[in-house]
Amino acid sequence: MSVTGKRYWRVAAVAAIALAASTGIALTSHADDTSTKDSSTAELPKHTLTGYWHNFDNGSTVKRLSDVPAEYNIVAAAFAEADASKPGAVTFGVSPEVSDALGGYSDDDFKADVKALQDKGQHVILSVGGEKGNVVVDDATKAANFASSVKSLMDEYGFNGVDIDLEHGINAQHMGAALKDLSSQAGDGLTITMAPQTIDMQSTSTEYFKLALDIKDILTVVNMQYYNSGSMNGCDGQVYAQGTVEFLTSLACIQLENGLSPSQVGLGLPATSQAAGGGHVDPAVVNAALDCLAKGENCGSHKPPKTYPDIRGAMTWSINWDATSDYAFAKTVGGHLSEMP
Repeated sequence: MSVTGKRYWRVAAVAAIALAASTGIALTSHADDTSTKDSSTAELPKHTLTGYWHNFDNGSTVKRLSDVPAEYNIVAAAFAEADASKPGAVTFGVSPEVSDALGGYSDDDFKADVKALQDKGQHVILSVGGEKGNVVVDDATKAANFASSVKSLMDEYGFNGVDIDLEHGINAQHMGAALKDLSSQAGDGLTITMAPQTIDMQSTSTEYFKLALDIKDILTVVNMQYYNSGSMNGCDGQVYAQGTVEFLTSLACIQLENGLSPSQVGLGLPATSQAAGGGHVDPAVVNAALDCLAKGENCGSHKPPKTYPDIRGAMTWSINWDATSDYAFAKTVGGHLSEMP
C-alpha cells in the first residue's frame, strides 16, 4: 500500500514470465478443499469489503475511525510499526499528525471507535507493513515477539486480528509460526488477512503463497494488490495488462486453482486514481470481475475454468482515498457484494 498515495509504475511482465517459466503455474484444482476452518470468519458476511484506515495524513482525508462507512466489513488500521527495542515485535498508537488534524484524537478515542464499529458488525484489524514499513520475522524469537506484541495490541485496542502487508519480503516459515502462535493465543474468531503484491502470488513457490497455504486453516482472506504492477501472467499463461477485468479474473484464478478456498480470495484495487501509481479501474469493473468469478458473467476475453460462488469479495486502498470520491468504491462494490448470494 502506498503511504503517499503515489507510486511508480512497475512493469513486471518480464519478471513474471521468467518466474512462471522457472516454477510453473500448476492448475490442479484444490478450490473445493473443505479443510479450511470457518470459525475465524464466523461473524463476517459471506462476501466482504475490506478497506484501510490511514493513521497518517497524506493529503487524501483524515478521518476518525468511527467515520468509516458500514459497507466496509473489515477495517484495517494502517499501520503498526516495528518495535526497535524488540526484534519482530510491533507497536501502534494514534499518530500525532492524525490527532492534530482531528483537533485532538487520542488512543482512548480510537479504542472507543473500534468498539463502535464492532457494535455495527464490522471487524477492525491491525495492518503490519505497507509501502514503507518493514517488520522482519525471520527466526523463532522474532516470531514469538511478533505474536505476543500483536496479541497485546489486540487486547489493548480491541482489534479483531491482523493484516500482513509486508512489501519488503517475508519468511513464510517464521511468519507462519507467528500467526499460528497468535491464533492459539487469540482463539476462534481471529481475523487474518494478507495483502501481497501481484508478483508475490504468481506461483506457489513464492514466500507469500507458501505462507497463505501454510495458514489456510486460520486464514480469512488474501486481498492481493491488483495494482502498481504492470502486466502479469494469468492462470492460462497469457499476459494481461492491469486495469482490466481480464487482469483481475486471470490473476485471481491462480490463487483459486492452487490451493486457496474461494472464500479466501479477494480483489484489491485503488479507490481512486490518486491512490496508486497504476491499476485503478472504475468500481463497475470490480463488480464485473466478481460476477465473472462467481457466476461466469461479464468476463471479457478471459473466462476462468469454472465459477467460484463463494469468492470472498474485494479490498480497497483506501477508505481515506475513497472518502475523496464520496465513497464511490464502498457504495458501488460494497453494495454489490451485499447483494451477491
